[in-house]
Amino acid sequence: MGAQKAPRTLRKDLGWPTAASIVVGCVIGAGVFFKPYAIYQTTDGAPGMGILAWVVGGIMSILGALTFAEVAILIPKTGGMVTYLTEAFDERLGFLAGWMQVVIFYPAFLAGYGVKVGTELGEYVGQALVLPIAIAVICFLVFVNSLGSKAAGSAQVVATVCKLVPLALITVFGFLRGSGGNPVLTPLVGEGRSVVGTLGSTLLAVLFAFEGWTNVGTIAGEMKDPARDLPRAIVGGVSLIMAVYLAINVAYLWVIPASELMVIESPAAAVATKIFGPSGGTLIKAGIITSVIGAGNGFLMSGSRVAYQLSEQGTLPFSSWLARLNDRDVPSNSVLLIGALACLYSLIGEFDLLTDLGVFSCWIFYTLTFACVMRLRHTHPDWPRTYRVPLYPAVPLLAIASGLYVIVSQLFFSGQRGLLMSLCSVGITLLGLPVLYAVRGRKA
Repeated sequence: MGAQKAPRTLRKDLGWPTAASIVVGCVIGAGVFFKPYAIYQTTDGAPGMGILAWVVGGIMSILGALTFAEVAILIPKTGGMVTYLTEAFDERLGFLAGWMQVVIFYPAFLAGYGVKVGTELGEYVGQALVLPIAIAVICFLVFVNSLGSKAAGSAQVVATVCKLVPLALITVFGFLRGSGGNPVLTPLVGEGRSVVGTLGSTLLAVLFAFEGWTNVGTIAGEMKDPARDLPRAIVGGVSLIMAVYLAINVAYLWVIPASELMVIESPAAAVATKIFGPSGGTLIKAGIITSVIGAGNGFLMSGSRVAYQLSEQGTLPFSSWLARLNDRDVPSNSVLLIGALACLYSLIGEFDLLTDLGVFSCWIFYTLTFACVMRLRHTHPDWPRTYRVPLYPAVPLLAIASGLYVIVSQLFFSGQRGLLMSLCSVGITLLGLPVLYAVRGRKA
């Protein structure tokens, strides 16, 4: 008899540039290009609260990143929040986090990005092709991710570079060629608007634009040196993103006032057209579309690893099929699952609804993950910590408070539709418990 083949495992061939590009690539996708109009609609065309929301959202994300990094490095395993919450609290809570990501968060975001690409290209080829384009984008990303983590990672690096070019051009030439006569910080909100309520509503849009920085934790098991590279990727990536967001949003206002941006769904393209003319605007839009596709690639890559992790634990239906690796050591069936769900969600056809659903669903578990730092320091004080969150416990407590604010804002400041969407999200998430018990019962 021949020697038995060693079981396939995920290859540890990802370094910090790929990890950082996943952070930047997943975050800088659609939000910075498309959400300003929603922000200024909320402020009634006033710029001050819009800029303030970008600052507050950035600080909240950095607090979260600093806190998240300690847990991610302490438990450097593929699976991200699934593993962290299981280790810190309970297997069921960890499973619910993974279930939510697999059935809501990742496919909803991937579908949203596909729909946005379809919407942008639909202006040239017809709105009837929005859905086919969205599905084609998702299928293309499934194909790329099935080629291997190096291929998907390389595509992510290329997409990240491509998206930074239009950002840089708009920022630099916006300041050089813009009039600079439009207000940037005043008024704070429109007449009759509540400052507290408006901040809560604008933060929902802003935090979507910052969404994605935690995705790098899901591929820690494929990194060469996660203890060294994860802090640099997460904290450095989020800090860079905050600076970029502030600069480009001021550049938008330098060219077009907030009262006009509130009715323009693609402010970056509109600003580029005003600066460079119609041809330049079209080129910038091509870069924006590349950015959105790159964000979708990062979410598909990360989401498939969560499905793979749950399947390896045998907690998902059809786990044996989902846990298979192809000849390139990629969980291609898990990639296919996320892609198939995204194609299904894309039938909704609403970018804002899809992304809002994903943001609210995941921030519940982000907040619980922030609490993992304090929990693990209490239950496992002897575990070696190569990285400790600074200013403990102030930073974790502020991160937890930020997460609670996001949840409360979505429930009470987003209207009836937002409340209904939030309750549906909670219901679908809790549906994971009977699924878990059914799978366990079948195994028994």
